[in-house]
Amino acid sequence: MYYIILNILHCKKIFSGTDIISTVEFNSTGELLATGDKGGRVVVFQREQESKNQPHRRGEYNVYSTFQSHEPEFDYLKSLEIEEKINKIRWLPQQNAAYFLLSTNDKTVKLWKISERDKRPEGYNLKDEDGRIRDPTTITALRVPVLRPMDLMVEATPRRVFCNAHTYHINSISVNSDYETFMSTDDLRINLWNLEITNRSFNIVDIKPVNMEELTEVITAAEFHPHQCNTFVYSSSKGSIRLCDMRASALCDNHSKFFEEPEDPSNRSFFSEIISSISDVKFSHSGRYLMTRDYLTVKVWDLNMESKPLETYQVHDYLRSKLCSLYENDCIFDKFECVWNGSDSVIMTGSYNNFFRMFDRNTKRDVTLEASRENSKPRAILKPRKVCVGGKRRKDEISVDSLDFSKKILHTAWHPSENIIAVAATNNLYIFQDKVN
Repeated sequence: MYYIILNILHCKKIFSGTDIISTVEFNSTGELLATGDKGGRVVVFQREQESKNQPHRRGEYNVYSTFQSHEPEFDYLKSLEIEEKINKIRWLPQQNAAYFLLSTNDKTVKLWKISERDKRPEGYNLKDEDGRIRDPTTITALRVPVLRPMDLMVEATPRRVFCNAHTYHINSISVNSDYETFMSTDDLRINLWNLEITNRSFNIVDIKPVNMEELTEVITAAEFHPHQCNTFVYSSSKGSIRLCDMRASALCDNHSKFFEEPEDPSNRSFFSEIISSISDVKFSHSGRYLMTRDYLTVKVWDLNMESKPLETYQVHDYLRSKLCSLYENDCIFDKFECVWNGSDSVIMTGSYNNFFRMFDRNTKRDVTLEASRENSKPRAILKPRKVCVGGKRRKDEISVDSLDFSKKILHTAWHPSENIIAVAATNNLYIFQDKVN
């Protein structure tokens, strides 16, 4: 699994806190790629069409549209600032020439329409060409308006705003396979929305205890099943996953299936509860498997086997000895995401030092690759990296003590059908393509 870099996008020469990419998402065809950042902006990239003159340009992504999705707000009732940072983006399946996506910050979900205009109407009867209203007494002839060609313009317009339904911070949104509903999830509740209705939602999970002092876990992520519109899962900070069926009851506080791996008592430590918290959960495209990411591992679960995971992959096991310092610098609370490739045969997740890991489920091979501007020239082959834990260090290895924990890859995305991946490294977006292409 070697990848060559196609293009480095969204790079800023001057580092700014608001440029940090906070989510990355391909649409259902892979032709568009959206990123959200801490400044509330959404940047949409479009894939270049193949040309006979430059066949190698196929696969390059260029900026298609940029718009401000969320603005900073202030909750006067609670005296709290609401960040504009985009927490998640989810595309809706394309129904016509326009594209639709959902974006959310901590409190508000917005539905955006992205459309193209390459013609403009001319020859109004009641308006001048510059848009001013004409005096009706001066109109002596009736004109038929016509459409004239113009330079292509991409417009992003907000179509719906879903707000005032969450007391706590929204950590995930997921579009249902019925394409009529979606859910938004915060620390203690999951709400179900109709895409056409903004003034009400249905609470389908509520784990808030009567006495908040009895709170033992929070919801960390949730996702709908890719094919069954009645089924969804949510993960918790205790390392458990609950599968719920909306046909069973309106409020899904009682789960249908419960997935949790018993902890090995010999590995128990002060940090056990923190590192077992699940930061991301994803259904496979087939709908048969679940993938979860905790601090040190990625696990694959079979929906028909609740007792233990089918596969466990160590992402950065060499950090076990560093948990104390990772706790002191707050890195132990980082929330890494994980993604499947289009055929569910390879999984990818991020690590520190701008490393990202890939695990081949069939061959059981894994590789560590690095996304950095220094060693990533366009169309150059990425070389696998290795981390040395102790003893003698080889020339091509990097010592665990020299890892840069400020450089981290939390957000990644995989093209739905091809071996093209997008990796967000702070304020840089890297797009890599398989060598065979």
